[in-house]
Amino acid sequence: MLQYLQQLWETNSLSPHGICLLWRPELIWTHVGADAAIGIAYYSIPIALAYFVSHRSDIQFGWIFWAFALFILACGTTHFFSIYTLWVPDYGTEALIKVITAALSIITAVAVWVLLPKALSIPSTDALRRLNEELIQQIAERNAALAALQAEKTERLKTEEMLRQSQKMEAVGQLTGGIAHDFNNLLTIVVGHLERLERQFRDDPTVYRSIKGAMDGASKGAALTQKLLAFGRRQPLTPMRLNANLLIDSMADLIRRAVGERVTVDVKLDPSLWPVEVDHNQLENALLNLAVNARDAMPDGGHLTMQSQNCTNPKIEDGQTLKGLFTLLTVSDDGAGMSAETKSHAFEPFFTTKSVGEGTGLGLSQVYGFVKQSNGHVEIHSEGRGTTIRIYLPRAQGQSQHSPAANPDFALGTPLGQAG
Repeated sequence: MLQYLQQLWETNSLSPHGICLLWRPELIWTHVGADAAIGIAYYSIPIALAYFVSHRSDIQFGWIFWAFALFILACGTTHFFSIYTLWVPDYGTEALIKVITAALSIITAVAVWVLLPKALSIPSTDALRRLNEELIQQIAERNAALAALQAEKTERLKTEEMLRQSQKMEAVGQLTGGIAHDFNNLLTIVVGHLERLERQFRDDPTVYRSIKGAMDGASKGAALTQKLLAFGRRQPLTPMRLNANLLIDSMADLIRRAVGERVTVDVKLDPSLWPVEVDHNQLENALLNLAVNARDAMPDGGHLTMQSQNCTNPKIEDGQTLKGLFTLLTVSDDGAGMSAETKSHAFEPFFTTKSVGEGTGLGLSQVYGFVKQSNGHVEIHSEGRGTTIRIYLPRAQGQSQHSPAANPDFALGTPLGQAG
């Protein structure tokens, strides 16, 4: 083996490659230029591969790039050695370099064939683009599903809040109505005894004034219990078939006097308004209460509108639909409006935003109880400036389809059972 290596590097009996080219300059320098260019290119490629692999840690099969770098570096070395052997016959070293290059070539070639199936399984750019589009679509669908779920959750929470509010109002109504009913019974006894005392001591001015004062207080207490009974839906009602247009028209002057000269009252009535079956006095009180509330919301004056119209399956503010035929009575003002907090408590008894002594907080609660007891619906709409109260009352049954304004059966108040 040692002798083989000695013979491999023995150069005394060898001639440089330039002799084979007869030292012709055109051949010598053409070989030098070509081999130098190839060698430089081969040396630059491994540097580029090394830079690429070192900066792309996510690249698959990175080691194969290093194998290619070594193989190409060995090939470049053979070309540089070809220039060297033009003048120096060191063919033994050149042979060893070629052996190394051959080994690297075989290893790289085997590695390429082994990795070929795995490389082919890597998705192409088009496949990745399609997968990315599908992923984007799936994300969009998921986002849409999440948005729908969030909307459903919001709607459910809103419905639950509405249910809690309804249950709270129902519970407060039952409690208020029960207390008012019992208190009204006690007041009846008190008033009865006061009336007896009033007749007995009519000739005694001092005692009579005391009894009269007690009677006035009892009367105010009775009026208060009637309002509480109205909210609790336990007040006695006398339903009448009536035309709300005629009622509003008849009390227009009263409303104008109640709201004062600084408030302009505009009445817009639907001539084909359907009749309703409600208590005439309670509806009148409800509209008057709403007008007075509207006046208080416009201390510097403003505009009050009272309107009537027919509604079929109307959609109310909470997104629900009232099934059936309804007469809609609307009272609107352009006052300061209500905040969301005020609006949520507006129908509760004794809730008021007025100063102490300026209001009992029973006006809207009385309207609420009366409308609910009449199988209707009342709602408040207030966003920013102005407030609108909408009262939905069921259309009276058993009436012809002709205009109620032209039908004499529907005067201001006709007790049920007496109309045509």
